[in-house]
Amino acid sequence: MTPLLQVRHLNAGYPVAGGFFSRAGTLPVVRDVSFTLQAGRTLGVVGESGCGKSTLGRAILHLIPPISGEVLWQGQDLGALSPEALRRRRSEFQIIFQDAFAALDPRMTLGRIVSQPLVTFEPGLTRGDLHERAVEALRLVGLSPDFAARYPHELSGGQAQRVGIARAIVGRPSLVVCDEPVSALDVSIQAQVVNLLMDLQDRLGLALIFISHNLSVVRHISHDVMVMCLGRTVEVAPRDDFYAGPRHPYSRALMDAVPEPDPLRERGRLGLSLPGELPSALVPPPGCVFASRCPRAEARCRGERPELREVAAGHLAACHFEESDR
Repeated sequence: MTPLLQVRHLNAGYPVAGGFFSRAGTLPVVRDVSFTLQAGRTLGVVGESGCGKSTLGRAILHLIPPISGEVLWQGQDLGALSPEALRRRRSEFQIIFQDAFAALDPRMTLGRIVSQPLVTFEPGLTRGDLHERAVEALRLVGLSPDFAARYPHELSGGQAQRVGIARAIVGRPSLVVCDEPVSALDVSIQAQVVNLLMDLQDRLGLALIFISHNLSVVRHISHDVMVMCLGRTVEVAPRDDFYAGPRHPYSRALMDAVPEPDPLRERGRLGLSLPGELPSALVPPPGCVFASRCPRAEARCRGERPELREVAAGHLAACHFEESDR
């Protein structure tokens, strides 16, 4: 069975302007990332700010052109498609942005905003059809039909994000990339939106790529977890296996930095955080991307990049110290 999405050795980045002492070039942000996603599954992508999570999501959807590598959608290489053919396929994969209000046009009613993808991908629909589909999408995300006549400034943060979700699903896509969709919301609203996404996944058969730095949220929604550090994948595992025992030092450091709900236990953990700062993406380390901050690092770690390899059934890690359990 052909996977819904296959990403093979993907590299992506952004152009860098030249100066008096430097040449123009490209800043690589995502480096040699590979994974497979089946229909109806959720891949949680976690890591610190600046590790390349959002850039990965945009490169997968070809919102920014990859530097190299392949993105296979149902076995078809998106990079080999003409601009027109790629545009036709875009209805099958959509994105939910982190800043809900910035993603909504303040001059348009919510009904027009939600129906806009249909104007692009289904131009034969009448105005009545567009309104009906927009109202249906709003209902699916828990908003009443009267919201179609409102404007973005009338919404709360949680309602604005629900409108963004409605716009993403109105065209009935197979994949939705969720780019930190709850990070700007209150904790109680976060739970509502995450539960909504899980409900929509069950009802519509969606595959999700859920990008977040919140390991607790990722644990709740994901089937599999991929950890990124400085643009590279350092660990991939089924959710339960990952949370039962992360195998990469960076993953363990992320887990240790999660706050404890018990204030007494949390007080004893003060100061426990990821040591140091991320190295510069312009001058990445030649070895392990975590070597400069890893307490176990040796000379080999600083000079030789570890390969991502299977250390347990379905569990991959890029660490010289991790031996296979198989």
